[in-house]
Amino acid sequence: MLFSEVIGQSSTKQHLAEMVEQNRLSHALLFLGKEGVGGLPLAMAFAQYIVSLPPDAPLVEDLFGGMTALAPSTGFIHPDQIDQQPSFQRAAQLIHPDLHFTYPVITKKAGEKPTSADYIDEWRNFIQSHPYGNVYDWLQSIGAENKQGNITAEECNSIIRSLSLKSFESKYKVLLLWLPEYLGKEGNKLLKLIEEPPPNTLFILVAENEELILPTILSRCQLVRIPSLEDIEIETSLIVRAKASPEIAKQISAICEGNYREALQLLQHADEDWHSLLKEWLNAMLKKGPAAQVLFVEEMSKLGREKQKQFLRYFNHLLEQSIRIRVLGENGVNQGENELDFAKRLNKIASVSQQEAIIEELDKASYYIERNANAKMLFQALTIKLYHIIQNKTLILNS
Repeated sequence: MLFSEVIGQSSTKQHLAEMVEQNRLSHALLFLGKEGVGGLPLAMAFAQYIVSLPPDAPLVEDLFGGMTALAPSTGFIHPDQIDQQPSFQRAAQLIHPDLHFTYPVITKKAGEKPTSADYIDEWRNFIQSHPYGNVYDWLQSIGAENKQGNITAEECNSIIRSLSLKSFESKYKVLLLWLPEYLGKEGNKLLKLIEEPPPNTLFILVAENEELILPTILSRCQLVRIPSLEDIEIETSLIVRAKASPEIAKQISAICEGNYREALQLLQHADEDWHSLLKEWLNAMLKKGPAAQVLFVEEMSKLGREKQKQFLRYFNHLLEQSIRIRVLGENGVNQGENELDFAKRLNKIASVSQQEAIIEELDKASYYIERNANAKMLFQALTIKLYHIIQNKTLILNS
């Protein structure tokens, strides 16, 4: 994977390239970014770049150890030119002997002590097909169902053994550890190794939630923050990579909040008429009464979890646009005519404080859906809560 294959993140890519060119690269990096922004594919591209550097490259002789920065080397190889090196193809196929991976895994049988190596074939397939996937996607791909993933003590021991060996082909050994949040106290086994690694060893940790990382590990890493993707970057990628229509791509990029995984999920359900469904729900809630509400809840309960979440996200997005209209006016909102009209109608239903309360309830509902809440009970309760939030302001939303 090359930097050019990673969506957006131009400033972060430039920063990483400059760290190598100017010999300012720490032996332990922590890529920190929210789900779907590209932390994993960016770290993967960087790891493949490092192990593919030729052993005799002038710059990399003191890449991790030098206390003083070297002047930029005339032999510097840019990350997007690394595919010309002989070892890059092995790195790109995730079979390079000096490129190691750690990620959450599950126990298949009681008493087993699984390690990442037990799932390496599944990992290669996952990276090829879902580079922007999250931990739920990964665990489902290995048949976890309701099992929790972990990075085990046995995995930590395996890391220590692997990195204590000399490199086979590259001058450097690289460990890419995805989601250090899944390291429990056993992660303390790695502290000495991260603080005083063997020569020519690079740790790349990829995380989404800084608060869940062991402070002792966090303090030993150089932080690389990965920002959310820009709407235009997601819109362009949906058109070019996912073959979405410009109209659909524009709509999805405005809703997904810089999360490309979420954008792909929305694209799968782009044929769903969330607009009509939301109108039906609000009319049932505010005008038609309990019988219509029961019918709506029945309809929603038949949708899968992902569609239920997308529907709530769509409502959330329109509420956020309603608030933007209040502050910036219609010119500050880049939406289609139907969405713009609906957002304006929502401003007639509820005040800003009421809209914020609704957004909070929708967020809670999405959280519970992810944890397998009963859909009928959830949407019935949510309908009642939203009715009480806006009970004194009603509007027939027919258009």
